[in-house]
Amino acid sequence: MPSAADRPLLFLDVDGPLIPFGAPSPARPGGREPAPALRGNPLLARLDPTHGSRLWALPCDLVWATTWMADANVVIGPLLGLPELPVVDWPDADREDGGPHWKTRGLCDWAAGRPFVWVDDEITEADRAWVSAHHPGRALLHRVDPQRGLTEGDFTVIGRWLARR
Repeated sequence: MPSAADRPLLFLDVDGPLIPFGAPSPARPGGREPAPALRGNPLLARLDPTHGSRLWALPCDLVWATTWMADANVVIGPLLGLPELPVVDWPDADREDGGPHWKTRGLCDWAAGRPFVWVDDEITEADRAWVSAHHPGRALLHRVDPQRGLTEGDFTVIGRWLARR
């Protein structure tokens, strides 16, 4: 039986994967008005409330990897039905031209050798190359189309990767 230290991590970005930039707000069941919590930020209406249970059901430990930082637990998590999750604390550094994303090194440090999935809309080949060269564990860097957000196809790819242990 694998230990908790062997359980994969899933680093989850918010803007793009969970809040798509190009998709219209999902239809509300029964034509109800949006919840009051959504009225303050119209982009929150783009969240798909089914994503929370689908993410929570994956065989991994979820971690917020977003510039929302702790606000992801206050705003996004409750709207998706997620419990409070760990949050990656970001350095004050940007990516170098042509180099990996500014999140890449921090995620590898946070993972500390554990296998991980990184779900983000800004992943590039430079990130994949850097992780391949510097992270000793398995890693899936999964880029989500920011116009569509997480889709059935994304969940399939992530689920299959997590199933291969």
